[in-house]
Amino acid sequence: MDAREIAPAAERNKQPILEVLARVLPPRGLVLEIGSGTGQHVAHFAKALPALTFQPSEMDVERHASIVAWAAAGNLSNVKPPLAIDVMKRPWPVSAADAVVCINVIHISPWEATLALMAGADRILPAGGLLVTYGPYMRDGAHTSQSNEAFDASLRARNPRWGVRDLDRVAEVAGDQGFALEEAVAMPANNFTLVWRK
Repeated sequence: MDAREIAPAAERNKQPILEVLARVLPPRGLVLEIGSGTGQHVAHFAKALPALTFQPSEMDVERHASIVAWAAAGNLSNVKPPLAIDVMKRPWPVSAADAVVCINVIHISPWEATLALMAGADRILPAGGLLVTYGPYMRDGAHTSQSNEAFDASLRARNPRWGVRDLDRVAEVAGDQGFALEEAVAMPANNFTLVWRK
C-alpha cells in the first residue's frame, strides 16, 4: 500500500516554488524544511536539486510515513528521514544547515511560531545563509485579494491564534534576528515566496 498523501495545493505550487529555490539556494549543503506536510515539496525539490541534501521535518508524526514514501518513490538518496520539529521547542534537533525552507506554516500557526522560526533559523544558519518562506501575506496592512481575506477569516475561525500575517510585521521580527528581506516573489494564487538573507 502506497503511503503517499497528496495535498492538491502542494501539487500546484511545488514547481513555482522550486523555480525560486533553484535560483537562490546554495549549490550544495543541507537544506532544512520546516513543516514538510505530505512530503510532496521535499521530494520535488530533492529530485531537481540532487547536489543538495534535504532534511524534512513535520511536527505531525502521522505525516512522516507519507514523507518517507515520497522520497522512496523518487529513489531519492538526498532526502534524510523526517524529524518531528516543533519550532517553539529549543534546541532544534538540527544544529546547523545551509538554508531553511518553510512553506505554508506562518499563517497556520500562532504568531509565537514565527518568532521561534526566525530565532531558530538564526541559530543554525551561517552568515549569508538563507531562510525562504512561502504563503499568503498582507501588504501594508491590507489583504492582497478578496480570496486571501476570506482565507484569513476561515483560519481565524478555526483558531484565533492563526491568520495571514502582514509582511512588514514579519520583516520586523526577522530583522530582530538579523535577517534582511532580499526578495519578495509574487506567486500564483496570491502567495509570495520571501527570501531572507542572514
